[in-house]
Amino acid sequence: MQDILFNFISKYITLTEEEQNAIVSLDIFRSVKKGTILLKEGQKSNNSFFVLKGCIRTYYIIDGEEKTTAFYTELDALTPHCVINNAPSEYYIACVEDSILLISTSDMGVEINSKFPKFEIMCRILSEELLAKKQLDFDEFKTSSPEQRYLNLLQKRPELIQRVPQHQLASYLGIKPQSLSRLRARILEKKS
Repeated sequence: MQDILFNFISKYITLTEEEQNAIVSLDIFRSVKKGTILLKEGQKSNNSFFVLKGCIRTYYIIDGEEKTTAFYTELDALTPHCVINNAPSEYYIACVEDSILLISTSDMGVEINSKFPKFEIMCRILSEELLAKKQLDFDEFKTSSPEQRYLNLLQKRPELIQRVPQHQLASYLGIKPQSLSRLRARILEKKS
């Protein structure tokens, strides 16, 4: 799993052996079972997550119903808002699949950045990329129909269709599971 992480980091910065050893010494790799809740609404946390293998999701519970807002798969990073503003979380984070995660704290980040300043540069670049991607995703979601959202998902993240339960996928698309079934049937009909 370390190799996956180091290959990812190498796209941004070059690590010395000392820097690689410093990361490994942090003991940040965790195997987490499907269904595990990593963060609950109302809970405070200082954990950030990087998915090496598997899938996690963020969701709210509104009027007793789960509303999925995002899926994070291999090489996706998530720092919950509650870590940044030091407040209770407004949402949940859970494992959709058995996952291998890199779980770090803000204290670890400060320690690594002070010892190895180039990590701060990498984190800034990653943050900028993530912010730009999130804005595009949000704009696309707000300006598209459910059918367009599903087609965009098929184009950009087709693996989610097989990996995620239909009710979570429907919630993510902003529709009911029955509507997703009808939408899929309509799309199949158009292709025939």
